[in-house]
Amino acid sequence: MKTILHVSCSPRGKAAESHRLSQEIIRALQARLPGSSVIERVIGDGSLPHIDNDYALSQSSLQDVSREGTMAVSEVLVRELEGADYLVIGTPMHNLTVPASLKAWLDHVVRARRTFTIGAGGKVGMLCNRPVYVAVASGGRFSGEQARQPDFLTPYLTTILGTIGLHDLTYFSVQGTGASPQCVATTRTQASVEIKEHFASLLEKSSEKRLNQPSYATVTELIREV
Repeated sequence: MKTILHVSCSPRGKAAESHRLSQEIIRALQARLPGSSVIERVIGDGSLPHIDNDYALSQSSLQDVSREGTMAVSEVLVRELEGADYLVIGTPMHNLTVPASLKAWLDHVVRARRTFTIGAGGKVGMLCNRPVYVAVASGGRFSGEQARQPDFLTPYLTTILGTIGLHDLTYFSVQGTGASPQCVATTRTQASVEIKEHFASLLEKSSEKRLNQPSYATVTELIREV
C-alpha cells in the first residue's frame, strides 16, 4: 500500500486555496493508487516549533549535541518523510517565497548527517527520490505572460529539496487569488486541466512502457537463440 504525505502550510487551513488545490492532486494520485493512505501534516496553524539552540549547535558540529527538543521533532518529521511514497505540499506564497511554516518544516527535515552529507563536492542527499507535488496559491501572478512579481518560491524549493535527494518535483498553481472571482475561477479551471493532463500523460507513459516490454514468449525465444 502506497503512502502520501500531505504537508499543509496555510494559516487558513482547509479554507485555503492551496489546500483545495493539494486535495485535488491527492484525489488524482489516489485514483492511480487504489488503497493508498494519506498522512496529514498540518503546519500552517503555527504548531510546528522553529529549531532550538541544541539543533543549531548540532548542525554546526561534527555530531549531534542532543536528541531532545526540536531534534526529537526533526526525527519524527524525517521518518514521516522517509516512509512516504509521495509528497504533496500545499502552500501559499508569502512575500514572494515560502511561508514561515514551510520554512520551519524544511529546517527540520534538511538536516546534516541525517538527510544530507557534506563531501568534497558539496552536499549530497541521503533520501531516496520520490515524486513531489507542490500546490501553490498566490495573490499575484508570478509566471506566464501576465506575471507581475518575481518567484523565489519554486527555485528555492527545487534547490532545497534536491539537497536531500528529492528531485522529481511538479508544480501546480492558482495565481491571482487577489483578483476578481471570475479570474480566480478561470485560474482554478486551468490548474485542474493541468493536473488531469499530467496524470493522463503518466498513464500513457506507463501503458507505452508495458507495451514495449518483451513478452515471456519473446524472452524465451531470445534465450533459446543464445
